[in-house]
Amino acid sequence: MTAVAPLPDCPLCTSTGGPLLLEGQTLRIIRAEEPDYPGFLRVIWNRHCGEMSDLTDAERQRLMTVVWACERVVRRLYAPDKINLASLGNMVPHVHWHIIPRWRDDPTFPGAIWAAPRTDGVHPASRPVVADSTLRDALLAELRDLAPL
Repeated sequence: MTAVAPLPDCPLCTSTGGPLLLEGQTLRIIRAEEPDYPGFLRVIWNRHCGEMSDLTDAERQRLMTVVWACERVVRRLYAPDKINLASLGNMVPHVHWHIIPRWRDDPTFPGAIWAAPRTDGVHPASRPVVADSTLRDALLAELRDLAPL
């Protein structure tokens, strides 16, 4: 396992990374502030690690169990057409996962969310509005057997 102290120039070491939904000793779940993708969550490993292989087997299993729980909650509350899971780290080399709800009429579907927006005149339908407290409660219920995070 390779781990380093918090890095002063790493945005995920120096801030929560977005509105905090849940936080434990090992990881946290935030709501990404992406208005075109309501329900977009990030699961962020608290200790600075650059790669999944820097985690122990048990840590990787714990992290992915939380990612899958987040996916189930987003599917249930937002009913997207598809969920994208991504762990890139090219811009922020700190272990974190994106849980991204996608709809066929979202601005970049079927491309990646960072792709150029479509110009075909499709306008997104209204999306479910879910309060952070509702999202937090659903995550707590889904993760009750894993506590504490």
